[in-house]
Amino acid sequence: MLFGQDSGKKPTFAQNTIRMFHFFIRYTFLIFLILASGIWLTGNLAAQDTTKIVLERADTWEYNEAIGPNVQRIKGDVVLRHDTGYLYCDSAYLNDVVNVVMAYGNVHIKASDTLNLYGDSLQYNGNTKIAKVWGNVKLIDNQTIVTTDSLDFNRRSQIAWYDNWGKIVNDENNLVSKYGYYYTSEKEFFFKEKVILINPDYIMNSDTLMYNTVTEIAYFYGPTTIVSKDKVDSIYCIDGWYDTRKDISRFRYGAEIYHQAQLLTGDTVYYERLNGFGQVYNNAMILDTVQHIALTGNYGEMKRKRGIGFMTRRATGILIEKNDSLFMHGDTIKAYFDPEEDQQKIRAMLAFYNVRFFRKDLQGACDSLVYHRSDSTIFMYHDPVIWSGKNQLTADTITLTIRNGELDTMVMYKSAFIISRDDTAKYNQIKGKDMIAYFLKNELYKIKVTGNSETIYFAREEDQTLIGINRLYASDMLIFVDDNDIHTITYIEKPTGTLYPENEISPYDLLLKNFKWREDQRPKMKEEIYR
Repeated sequence: MLFGQDSGKKPTFAQNTIRMFHFFIRYTFLIFLILASGIWLTGNLAAQDTTKIVLERADTWEYNEAIGPNVQRIKGDVVLRHDTGYLYCDSAYLNDVVNVVMAYGNVHIKASDTLNLYGDSLQYNGNTKIAKVWGNVKLIDNQTIVTTDSLDFNRRSQIAWYDNWGKIVNDENNLVSKYGYYYTSEKEFFFKEKVILINPDYIMNSDTLMYNTVTEIAYFYGPTTIVSKDKVDSIYCIDGWYDTRKDISRFRYGAEIYHQAQLLTGDTVYYERLNGFGQVYNNAMILDTVQHIALTGNYGEMKRKRGIGFMTRRATGILIEKNDSLFMHGDTIKAYFDPEEDQQKIRAMLAFYNVRFFRKDLQGACDSLVYHRSDSTIFMYHDPVIWSGKNQLTADTITLTIRNGELDTMVMYKSAFIISRDDTAKYNQIKGKDMIAYFLKNELYKIKVTGNSETIYFAREEDQTLIGINRLYASDMLIFVDDNDIHTITYIEKPTGTLYPENEISPYDLLLKNFKWREDQRPKMKEEIYR
């Protein structure tokens, strides 16, 4: 029940309507009383806060009705007091009825022990506690100096602001902006539109910036660029902070840090400029713009003084080429560069644990991989495998050389093995101690096998009719490949073997020792390297 006692009878619709109306009137009146009390309390407090401007000292004082009603003219070494603040000037007009003073010549407001405001002219309202100063304005608060043409200062809120360009000097930092607000209690500046911060080491341009004069930390809330004086470093960000004293920063929303030929970028970037140390989170990238090598992932670090950078969490290394880039993935990918070089170009890249790579004409997998930029060679270790067209190539160790963006040579050391599927779902196989494979226009065209060469080869007519199955042995052999199929095999030094009809060879003799078909590990597209 909202009102009264329950009579045991169900109220009618009309009774419920009347009760709800009474409820609404009663609570509306209560809210009105609360609001009225608040307005009265606020006004009463404001009235208690209002005090008169008092003349402390002057050389001359006069009152002339012609000047204006209730206006006192004060001249010579004028000192006025309002609450705990003092106003000094050469001359002034004081209206103690409206509690307003106009001051001229060498105007000086001493707001506190540390805060002083200077200018040519001033209007001060003792009721609102707002001072408007113009002409050669200077605000000094400890080691911070603000200069502008005109400035407003609210003694009640302790906020000063300008709207027509101003300059702030704090320690070694000089800031210029069109609009500025200074929160004197917090020692914080808020700047808007065409903000420039000049430091002995760099220049900062921003759309919106907040600066703390005690910590000397700048906070960005809009597009911002930071460029070092030697043009070696440059930073772009939209949101973040920069400790100008320690040269430490943290940026968000696609921050970009350029150092010579390197780019460090990501959703969030932490950067120590003097140490050259950076951390990057989510959509992270380290890019060598000269060598065209990139590392991407969701967490990375850059240690410039040690010449190391790395990525993890979906880490990817990219060898960027105009026609076909190579993408490799591993648990961790590291980049090495010479910290003493002018451009600090990446000279080597290492990917380790569960490595896969993809390029349209070449795919591969291994446990660990090293790429040397000097000779554009990839070294694959621990159970490596490469797929080129229909061919699967394995060995204990594989090196792959890329020249001018195209595959050049591949060397397979120890237990080299090449497998390709035949049309009959059987497998052509080539095995030897070592192999060298040669590429032409990114296609495998010649293979040289050295030491203990073996082959199982399905010989066919031009119409693909099976002639027989060659099982041959030789010391060395030379193989030519056409359109990813074996075209000819030349056996060198005492070849031996047999051409078997299909029905005369045992299924066990169709596979060479250590045969392993690994097609299920092959990445068919770039996204599959992350399996």
